[in-house]
Amino acid sequence: MNQQQLRVTVWNEGVHEALNDPPGMAEYYPRGIHGALAEALHEQLPGATVRTALLDDPGHGLDEEVLAATDVLLWWGHKAHDRVADEVVDRVQRHVLGGMGLLVLHSGHFSKVFTRLMGTTCSLFWRNNAERELVWTVDPTHPIAEGVPNPIIIPEQETYGEHFDIPAPDELVFISGFSGGEVFRSGATFHRGKGRIFYFSPGDERYPVYHHPEVRRVLGNGVRWAARPGVPREQPRVANAPQDWFA
Repeated sequence: MNQQQLRVTVWNEGVHEALNDPPGMAEYYPRGIHGALAEALHEQLPGATVRTALLDDPGHGLDEEVLAATDVLLWWGHKAHDRVADEVVDRVQRHVLGGMGLLVLHSGHFSKVFTRLMGTTCSLFWRNNAERELVWTVDPTHPIAEGVPNPIIIPEQETYGEHFDIPAPDELVFISGFSGGEVFRSGATFHRGKGRIFYFSPGDERYPVYHHPEVRRVLGNGVRWAARPGVPREQPRVANAPQDWFA
């Protein structure tokens, strides 16, 4: 794939940044989480076009024109899932079904977009005690795991644990273990319509996880895997059965 052709949109609700919550967050995310993610993708995907969008942008920055020009959308949200307009969720879902890739990050598991596409609560166990996370590769043949050390060591991170209420993943790429004893399916893929979805959990707003070089590598690999630039974007179709089938 010619990654110079890749068009990526990074979406962040931007609420933590606006509130400076937690205090000192700007020290390690001076351009916001979206800025750090965009920087990571520029680093991992030289030549790709990367734009950012925020909750308070008109249409949340995700109008029809933007999504039609997006090969892969990254979604980071936490405090304002309920403020995302349903019409925007409908629009994102339609584009995923039509072939747009989607990376859902960390607390985005509770986003309207992800729960809609999964059809489950997407709830999980969590605790935030700055514990060490080891991200273990369970499918070393998967493109998202290419060049990723086993394990990735994240010194401090929010703890996520099972049970994670998602459908059985199409592919399980990573499982995390935490110093408190919990385990978590931290990297999983799904297919919906013509779209590819990758959920990746590391990345809480309290810790500089998106500056971790191996986390950045996973994000770049995830975008490459989810992107389908050669596949024409199509509206999802619903076949109408002839009426006499039910006669």
